[in-house]
Amino acid sequence: MDAPELSVILPVYNERENLDELLKRCLLVLEVAIAGSFEIIFVNDGSQDGSADILDTFNKLDPRIKIIHFSRNFGHQAALQAGIDQAHGNAVVLMDSDLQDPPELLHDFLALWRQGYEVVYAVRKKRKESVLKRAAYYSFYRTMKVVAEIDLPLDAGDFCLLDRKVVEVFVALPERNRFLRGLRSWIGFKQIGVEYERDPRRFGTPKYTPAKLFRLAAAGYVGFSSMPLRLASWMGFVSAALGFGIGAWAILAKIAGAPTPSGWASMTAVTLFVGGMQLLVIGIVGEYLSRMYDEVRNRPLYIVRSQVGFDRNTTSAQRRLLDVVQASG
Repeated sequence: MDAPELSVILPVYNERENLDELLKRCLLVLEVAIAGSFEIIFVNDGSQDGSADILDTFNKLDPRIKIIHFSRNFGHQAALQAGIDQAHGNAVVLMDSDLQDPPELLHDFLALWRQGYEVVYAVRKKRKESVLKRAAYYSFYRTMKVVAEIDLPLDAGDFCLLDRKVVEVFVALPERNRFLRGLRSWIGFKQIGVEYERDPRRFGTPKYTPAKLFRLAAAGYVGFSSMPLRLASWMGFVSAALGFGIGAWAILAKIAGAPTPSGWASMTAVTLFVGGMQLLVIGIVGEYLSRMYDEVRNRPLYIVRSQVGFDRNTTSAQRRLLDVVQASG
């Protein structure tokens, strides 16, 4: 089969209320923007609300709609990567299924791709979400901008278009702890951002809980910066310097016969401060070690229970290996 011009990857986790509207809007855009040469890959990330049955029905209505069913919930980043691994398109779009990423923006993505840009990403100039969530995202992107060893665009999420050559690099990257928007910046190529207003969620509840958002942020900080380790060293140096200074002051005060404050409060405060710094340093080092251990175990990023609509159950990496074998044979 000839490769479609565009693959659209949509991770799904308990989004049954949004699926019909999502597919309708995607089809309206794709039939015009890409002249019908597309595939839509839904990745069912262990949904338990009936989303799987709805997705299978979509494939019966249109064979260009393909489904990957996970054996359980592996997370948003794993679902996006599964779609990348199976995408055939000359360009690949990553987009959420909650309709906060408007499919209509694909017109702009495709226009810039046709101008020669290899990565086109969406920049959220306005979020219609809670004040606390907006503040958390604002702080994260700006601290990442400071500490990261890559040039990470501000307020740019996973919503993007990737050229085929960029997709092949994504597939080849071996790490398990994926932070795709960070990897996208690390890979490079010719990139450009498109501003848009992120719509509020219409139905359902956000699937990124505070705990999941914290883990995603940790993947960004740890995966693309050694600053936390250096910060741990600096805190240890400051703590040791304070301890040395207090000790020197106590000795000099004793020699000079100067009065010194007595009581347990100051001693307790110093002990807690030093102990807290030690625990914080151990925690930072432990976070890096846990991710190293996770990589060494080399467990798969996700497990596929079943696939619907795919002609060949091979990943992009496997297809590339087959091409090499056939060329050499």
